[in-house]
Amino acid sequence: MAAHIIPHFQNDAGHDVIEIGVTEFMCVGANPPFDHPHVYLDMGDEGEKVCGYCSTLYRYNPALKAEQSLPAGCLYIERAA
Repeated sequence: MAAHIIPHFQNDAGHDVIEIGVTEFMCVGANPPFDHPHVYLDMGDEGEKVCGYCSTLYRYNPALKAEQSLPAGCLYIERAA
């Protein structure tokens, strides 16, 4: 299974805000089977973006690596079928 080129993030815990280390990413909502359509989001110059499906506010944090999030554990990892 290939790694995602663009990081994918999920919000199983229902956080209001998730800080991430990238400005371009995919939001999947929650982990399957509770996910929503996987949507590409680009923060642009604003440094934050709200997902139109799950209303999670993503905020850019330059101190984080591409696969990191605050709170931790929000990186979506695709499970083998």
